[in-house]
Amino acid sequence: MNLSAPTSMVFVISIVLAILAVLSTFMPLPIIGEYKFWVAIAAYVILACGNIFRGV
Repeated sequence: MNLSAPTSMVFVISIVLAILAVLSTFMPLPIIGEYKFWVAIAAYVILACGNIFRGV
């Protein structure tokens, strides 16, 4: 399997989602608070897709 580096936009989106998931653990965030686990998983999946698929 050939992996490629994710684009900057994919990296930034995944980092923002991961930070929001962590912050919702320590402070109440209205929308993300209930789904913080799934937001963290989404951040990981987006980053993984950026590594697996070239040009994403």
